[in-house]
Amino acid sequence: MPQPHPSEPASASPAPHSGEQAADRHPSAEELRWQTSTLAPALAKSPERPIGSAQNAAGRIAAGTAFTTISGTPVERLYTQADLPEDWRARQDKYLGLPGQPPYTRGLYPEGYRGRLWTMRQFSGFASPEETNRRYKSLLAGGAGGLSVAFDLPTLMGRDSDDPLSEGEVGKCGVAIDSVDDMETLFSGIDLASTTVSMTINSPAGVLWAMYLVAAERQGADWTALSGTLQNDILKEYIAQKEYLYPPEPSMRLVVDTFEFAARRVPRFNPVSISGYHIREAGSTALQELAFTLYDGVEYVEWALRRGLSIDDFAPRLSFFFNAHNDFFEEIAKYRAARRLWYRLMTERFGASNPRSAWMRFHTQTAGVSLTAQQPKNNIARVALQALAAVLGGTQSLHTDAFDEALALPTEDAARIALRTQQILAHESGVADVADPFAGSYFVEKLTLDMERDAWNCFDKLDAMGGMVRAIEKGWPQKEIAEASYAYQRAVETREKIIVGINDYVIDEPPPQTLYIGESVREAQTLRLKALRAGRSNEAVERTLSALCRAAEQQPEPAQNGALSAANTMPFLLDCVRARATVGEICAALTTVFGAYQEPGIS
Repeated sequence: MPQPHPSEPASASPAPHSGEQAADRHPSAEELRWQTSTLAPALAKSPERPIGSAQNAAGRIAAGTAFTTISGTPVERLYTQADLPEDWRARQDKYLGLPGQPPYTRGLYPEGYRGRLWTMRQFSGFASPEETNRRYKSLLAGGAGGLSVAFDLPTLMGRDSDDPLSEGEVGKCGVAIDSVDDMETLFSGIDLASTTVSMTINSPAGVLWAMYLVAAERQGADWTALSGTLQNDILKEYIAQKEYLYPPEPSMRLVVDTFEFAARRVPRFNPVSISGYHIREAGSTALQELAFTLYDGVEYVEWALRRGLSIDDFAPRLSFFFNAHNDFFEEIAKYRAARRLWYRLMTERFGASNPRSAWMRFHTQTAGVSLTAQQPKNNIARVALQALAAVLGGTQSLHTDAFDEALALPTEDAARIALRTQQILAHESGVADVADPFAGSYFVEKLTLDMERDAWNCFDKLDAMGGMVRAIEKGWPQKEIAEASYAYQRAVETREKIIVGINDYVIDEPPPQTLYIGESVREAQTLRLKALRAGRSNEAVERTLSALCRAAEQQPEPAQNGALSAANTMPFLLDCVRARATVGEICAALTTVFGAYQEPGIS
């Protein structure tokens, strides 16, 4: 292990690697006869279709094959026992286990989906809290099992709707939330004690979570009954999505504050969704999505342990969020490898003893970046294929994109088709009847093993840099993703990868009718903010904001006997919210303490 940063204690020792380099392949006599007697005559009569010079994620020519996964991994024409380790059949406990047993390659639950289907979530939020509330009620009435809140850009960036920098963005990519009053309206008539809620919010995550908790409090809900997930993954913001406010170290402190608060006060709520989704949307390969996401998880665990939290106090509530892209088998292998990797990290690197601490629980969303504005109804097929891969990979919850999302926020009809896609998979396809049906597939098992091996190699590089925060400061993961994105785009432009409707099978057709959000939302939110500031105690707001800043200036010390650290910001955020301080006011106050982050250039 490298020496830690001066402000950090040494981390736990890394786990030994399980993904050793594969031995030389030794085809069986039967396969050799097949190559001579069956394959060679067939190729002489009908050669394999030309695809062009296949490239891997770094843009290098892949030797010996023109077929690759979407990430650039070479794909052979045939996989057999010779592609797996010699001890693969004898050591099922090491590689597979059974469903519900370590290393959880085959899933977390022994019955798969036979007992309970995955949670069918629909990511929704647009315009005003009132309009989104109506959409939520429609989705719940249509069979959605949980809600996933999309916030607009000003909210994501910690700004109020009347901020000059919010102009043109209010309510456009999600719902506008400025205060606890808006949050209460958002969930009006929806029982928060019985509805799981996922919130896609990162830099201001603690602020929006405080508003959600106070809204639930106003409903009379017991916080210990609340369940859901706060995205709260600030590391992937620096790596991929770029919606950050403060520098990495204070931002990580705020994340750990939510870990500690959730463990002590809101025990059924997942305080983080460690998100590969946005890493993949930024152009990463499947491997980069897997490795960077899991190592982000390692970084969060390290920081929580430094706070004095016991691994088994918070690790059972860690959750993950993955992308489901177009390459069907690669995606299934990614999810299977993720569970095996996380099991080994938690048990061997961190010594977790609670079995649930080693469970890789994850939500999946189909790949927004794969959707096309051209021939948008083709996206229905893409989404169905991606959703099928997520289910076969064992996801715990799933959001399916609407076919029109490359053009605008989804219409109600498009959102319903996306939900019906999941319901058809669940009830008509038969795929929910068997746990991990691809187990034992030579191809899928080889992809899974290779994913695992290459992820461990990536972990080694990140360990050598001093962890993910230090790697981000050096710009390493950002550069890796940029290079992978360039290689994929080059393959599309040279037609080595075909995108139906983009670089082949192109037609002219009029765009469908889309949802339009005008400027009336900003006007209404501005009036609401004016009334809020006139009707509250501004003295109480100033007092609670000052107390928050004093807490933020302190270094949180490890607490004893299950208490919160005295400098944990969550109780102070709750006081600000109850005083009806706005998102923009709270985030601006914290900026005076932490400063604003400026990303360094990468070369």
